[in-house]
Amino acid sequence: MQRISDEALEALEREHEQGITSAEILDIFAAHGIKFSEATLRKYVQLGLLPRSVRVGRKGKHQGSQGLYPATVVRQIQRIKEMMAQDYTIEEIQREFLFVRGEIEELERTISKVFDALRDAAKERRSDTADRAIQNELFTAERLAKDLVSKLSAIEERLMAAARLSRARATGT
Repeated sequence: MQRISDEALEALEREHEQGITSAEILDIFAAHGIKFSEATLRKYVQLGLLPRSVRVGRKGKHQGSQGLYPATVVRQIQRIKEMMAQDYTIEEIQREFLFVRGEIEELERTISKVFDALRDAAKERRSDTADRAIQNELFTAERLAKDLVSKLSAIEERLMAAARLSRARATGT
């Protein structure tokens, strides 16, 4: 099965930090020779395997809005396709895998936005002693938040590994 490298996925996620359109998602898979359609994207969203897009307005009068998915959706789609190639059913994927991956990634994005906003607010209200204390608290809180996300990811990975092992035992593979 064709696959997008982890390095390419990481670059893509940095490049599209604000989000990615469905057309861009389809273009990325097409550029890597991987079959993926708009209908499949919609189906995965409807089944809860992928997050819904967020409507974001465009600059300029009467430009409307566009739906943006988190850039990590490309990685999730690839993972789903790999699992299906290993004969997992959609129901198994829904039940045993990816069940919180999207939520963990959304939490990580939300935490990042919160810390960006807090840093910006702290810069606007500078006073030497208060500033140092706030910076220290922000640093500590950010480290704790990163630890939380890492711990949640590790738990999810262990649950996925246990589900894979259980499935392998049940199917004898």
